[in-house]
Amino acid sequence: MNFQKIAPVEKSQTLLDLAFRKARVKGKEKNLKGNWLQVIRQKEGLKLDVIKDVINPRLEKVLDDFPRIEELSPFYQELMMLTLDRDKYKKSLATINGAIKRMRMLHKSYVSKLIKCKDREKIKELSRQAYGRLSSVVNRIEKDLLVLEHFRRIMKDYPDIKDMFTVCIYGFPNVGKTTLLNKLTGTKAQVAKYAFTTKRINSGHLVVGGTEIQILDVPGTLARPEKMNDVELQAELVVDKLADLVIYVFDVSEYCGYSLEKQEQLFKKLGKRKKTMIYLSKTDLFEGEDLEEFKHKYNSLEEIKEKLASLVN
Repeated sequence: MNFQKIAPVEKSQTLLDLAFRKARVKGKEKNLKGNWLQVIRQKEGLKLDVIKDVINPRLEKVLDDFPRIEELSPFYQELMMLTLDRDKYKKSLATINGAIKRMRMLHKSYVSKLIKCKDREKIKELSRQAYGRLSSVVNRIEKDLLVLEHFRRIMKDYPDIKDMFTVCIYGFPNVGKTTLLNKLTGTKAQVAKYAFTTKRINSGHLVVGGTEIQILDVPGTLARPEKMNDVELQAELVVDKLADLVIYVFDVSEYCGYSLEKQEQLFKKLGKRKKTMIYLSKTDLFEGEDLEEFKHKYNSLEEIKEKLASLVN
């Protein structure tokens, strides 16, 4: 699913301002027919129609845009558990759905009362009541609209996962995972010289041997399974649920702040879970003979592409 397509959620006051502005314009129309009583009824009824027809479709779009949790894949369901409050998410959507129904009911009730009313002042009073109650319904969901807008901003960073061969780039923070993603796929994910730059799952695609594969760059892990935070757990989620292959990035320079010994320990644990491939980052900081002492066979960018092509074709 492409979460980037979820539209920003409007605030209550924005909805009300737009609805009442359009209602005022509608109320100034001169082409209504009938006696004075019929004209007043028509005007007030049309204004209520406009208010409902402006607000409800916008609220309905919110419900349409935000996915139902139970309809998402297990990966996205678990990603939501790590990044937002699922109970609050479901409650806010349910509250907005209730507001839509309440708006329809109030609109129908007051239009019916206006049609039967024969007193000018009473018509005005009914209209004021209707405006107040409709406004109250919208104002009461302000908190839920704000909650969903907050969640939208979180969800727009979710990767658009495709059902295809998937590679995960994995390792300690600041070892060069995102740089490798950018080199392989041509993406422009943010990189920096400090740890924990990547706090979400970055995605890119690479075509090898005529086949497209999905490459996911995940947040760095600190190799502490008993106390992983929610950002680190996103990396484990990708490894366990999506990855067909993991590219483990070693920083031979140790500029990342983690010794080769620690990086080796994490690599051994990973090898028990997934098929792996090794890439060395920051090799420009070392002389050739230093790299020759590295105990594992590692891969250049071209070798990675060649091996991926052999795996998917």
